Amino acid sequence: MTVSRIKVGGESPYDVVIGTGVLGELPGLLGAGVRTVAVVHPESLPEIARPVCGAIEAAGYEVVPLPVPDAERAKTVEVLAGLWSALGRAGVTRSDAVVGVGGGATTDLAGFAAATWLRGVKVVQVPTTLLGMVDAAVGGKTGINTPEGKNLVGSFHPPAGVLCDLATLVSVPREDYVGGLAEVIKGGFIADPRILALIEDDPEGATRPEGRHTRELIERKVQIKADVVGADLREGGLREILNYGHTLAHAIERVEEYRMRHGEAVAIGMVYAAELSRLAGRIGPDLVARTRSILTSVGLPTSYRREVWPQLRNHMRLDKKSRGAKLRFVLLDDLARVSPLVDPPEELLAAAYQEIAR
Repeated sequence: MTVSRIKVGGESPYDVVIGTGVLGELPGLLGAGVRTVAVVHPESLPEIARPVCGAIEAAGYEVVPLPVPDAERAKTVEVLAGLWSALGRAGVTRSDAVVGVGGGATTDLAGFAAATWLRGVKVVQVPTTLLGMVDAAVGGKTGINTPEGKNLVGSFHPPAGVLCDLATLVSVPREDYVGGLAEVIKGGFIADPRILALIEDDPEGATRPEGRHTRELIERKVQIKADVVGADLREGGLREILNYGHTLAHAIERVEEYRMRHGEAVAIGMVYAAELSRLAGRIGPDLVARTRSILTSVGLPTSYRREVWPQLRNHMRLDKKSRGAKLRFVLLDDLARVSPLVDPPEELLAAAYQEIAR
């Protein structure tokens, strides 16, 4: 069994542990002094939480399983309040810990519960989806949704560790796995072109957990995230590059009432950002075409409904990346080179949308 450890730096450094069959590493991430461990997991997937709970119990900890609704339905203030009550009934103290097991929505929620319980307790994330491993569980962003938008309420709360057991990816539905690839591909465009080359070498293999480049793709994307958040936890500068494609993506998710997979929305958002980059004179058509080609090759969408542009534009006004009244986009200046576009003219935004509208 080969185990990789990617260090995330900053004020509270931690390891992202990657490998197959690595649950035995979990007690080491929890560390000393912990007595009770609350395990937050999707209620429909007890079989995913069971081995995690078993590994924790075998190490001598007291385990409190806390099932929550699936996917984005978990990220509400009502569910969060229920977790607070459960943590109180379980007697979870400042020296205890929370473990989040599942996809990105579950780890977002578990992280926010840990950040706010007793003003902050230890959290270890055990992502079980591709999206969770390469993005959501790494970086310390936690939060819930409100009717006004996605992740508008949250905090920065770095985990004590992240455990990526690649064995769990085998049970991920293909559509969800492909959705997670969007964040991997994003990493290729903003920082590491080798990712794009690996996917172009074997697009079909990239869509499967057993693909010949799978582990390298995951490790490269995690390394990008680790480098960025280690240098800029609170999105004061460098971390903004991770928002590439997300301004429109979050608006699409609002229009879809979170029924569309996050990665599918990000894929469309990346094509929009590429078209916006081209129309702003920053890149040529070849890089836009490559964006479309790579996303299409793995089965991700590259266009969206024409008639909803007014709704999308309205939702973008409340995007959490905006500052004051000014909307901000992360755009490509070249492959692996990005910079912000602040307060773009309305006609430019509308023209870029026409390029992806269907």
